[in-house]
Amino acid sequence: MKANKQKNQLKWRKYVKPYLPYFILGPLCMIIEVIGEVLLPLIQGYIIFGVYGDTEEMPAWLAKMYELLGTQSSFVVALAVGMILTAVLMMVGGVGGAYFGAKAAVNFAADLRADVYKKVQSYSFANIDKFNTGSLVTRLTNDVTQLQNFVNTLLRMALRAPGMFIGALIMAVAISPDLAVVLAVALPVMLVSIILFVKLGFPRFTVMQERVDGLNANVQESITNVRVVKSFVREGYESKHFAETNANLKRAGLRAMLVVILMSPLMTLIMNSTTMAVLYFGGHMVLNGNMAIAELSPFVTYITQILSSMMMVTMLFMQFSRALASARRIKEVMNEEIDINDSKATAPDLEVTKGEIQFRHVSFRYYKNSEGKVLDDVNLTIPAGATVGIIGSTGSGKTTLVSMIPRLYDADEGEILVDGVNVKDYSLYNLREGVGMVLQKNVLFSGTILDNLRWGDEDATLDTVRRAADHAQADGFVTSFKDGYDSDLGQGGANVSGGQKQRLCIARALLKKPKILILDDSTSAVDTATEARIRKAFRTELAGATKIIIAQRITSVMEADMIVVLNEGKITGVGRHRELLDSNREYCEIYESQMSGAVATDHRGQTGEVRA
Repeated sequence: MKANKQKNQLKWRKYVKPYLPYFILGPLCMIIEVIGEVLLPLIQGYIIFGVYGDTEEMPAWLAKMYELLGTQSSFVVALAVGMILTAVLMMVGGVGGAYFGAKAAVNFAADLRADVYKKVQSYSFANIDKFNTGSLVTRLTNDVTQLQNFVNTLLRMALRAPGMFIGALIMAVAISPDLAVVLAVALPVMLVSIILFVKLGFPRFTVMQERVDGLNANVQESITNVRVVKSFVREGYESKHFAETNANLKRAGLRAMLVVILMSPLMTLIMNSTTMAVLYFGGHMVLNGNMAIAELSPFVTYITQILSSMMMVTMLFMQFSRALASARRIKEVMNEEIDINDSKATAPDLEVTKGEIQFRHVSFRYYKNSEGKVLDDVNLTIPAGATVGIIGSTGSGKTTLVSMIPRLYDADEGEILVDGVNVKDYSLYNLREGVGMVLQKNVLFSGTILDNLRWGDEDATLDTVRRAADHAQADGFVTSFKDGYDSDLGQGGANVSGGQKQRLCIARALLKKPKILILDDSTSAVDTATEARIRKAFRTELAGATKIIIAQRITSVMEADMIVVLNEGKITGVGRHRELLDSNREYCEIYESQMSGAVATDHRGQTGEVRA
């Protein structure tokens, strides 16, 4: 178990290794730019020496160069050409560093985002319940982007800042060790400020990212359910709710950015104060003859470079604080232990061939510490090819029961067998390939009707798709659309009604040709005549498949080979329609409550008025 946990830990080097050349070349190019930045002030000082023509204060090699060139103008022009060449070298290094840094950061983020998405896709329902949708969206987008920005900044600054600091410090000390003492005061003050800002920034950026989660969740919920909002005239409430969430993010953002806002002027104050001190003491040294004017100019530039490099480090650490908060949130997603996987599959190549299902002493809780059980000691055998109806009051555990067949949840106690084999012994792919499920909440995706239906069989021809749609009673309304099967559904199937959406979902499941078909209250928005035609199609199109129908309407299951009555997580009755009417009080109550006041055939085969 310990080894397995270690294996599941997020390894950042995985996202660096494929792009290692970019990670190396980026900082190296920035070093070229740094070399140019350190050389430019020195050449500038040499030009000042040439302008004054004071060969006595020049370094010996520079004085000799002055003599060889012969004239003052030739000397200045030669140094100016040197400055231009240095500037070109800096440009090449800067562009290269930016290019390779961006290349490394973007590829790093793309691979990380792909792995986070893949991990979320592998979550079980229980894993998904730990994170709200808005949080997962934020982690996949905003948090990964924060890391991308940090990696890009790191590659551009990791060697540039210390390289500039060391190079400029060496040059400053070489020019005037006495004047460089000013740095002994400025640098410790800047270092303490950096530590303080990082310490203040990290928890604030963490809170800000959590507030982004809340905003994303709010926006997603209100936009997805905009039709419900409008139908209940709740625009005002949603606007107020959004305003509160937005205000929370604003406050958290201002608290976090306040650190950055204060940092910049403080660092600038330290840098300007140091520059003023250098000019003051350096000016006195020039006047006293202890320093040449041509040395003071580059010295000031080097001091500025030293302090600027410290500011770069400060910005890098501030970005690191924000990236660290994002990295921890991504690690939570990536290190989440997936409770349903193939690790215990003893027959991963086995496929579902018949569709026989057995529940043996199955119990389940959504929350492991809760006292009440959603399912309690369920025992049930469903023969292959049978049509089974499951009925019961709301919250009786119907959906939970069938969700365990394709292992959307795992039982806390007992076992579920398909074709005599424990579902945990199948690979998840093979098990779920053998099970078709039309969920209680009908879900369609952006794209055309044809694209959505081909989820059941991506290689299905248009004729095959139309046949499945016809059996699901969907072909008629689809062909009535202007673009037919090429009609765009919009996000979540917004362009079709509830009943049409249900029929499209059924057609999608039929295309899969599963050995086990589960319909979870999937015809609730369909009229009884259409529902009867759909059930008739099941008998012909999926004659050999096991069909499980969860329904609220008793007419949906009356013709089933077997009806299961659930109440508070327990099976209280199993049998055919007439058997249950004779033997099961709960089934009788459901039947009488639904059929009361309607002309129907009672369980004795007599037609008349049925009353509760």
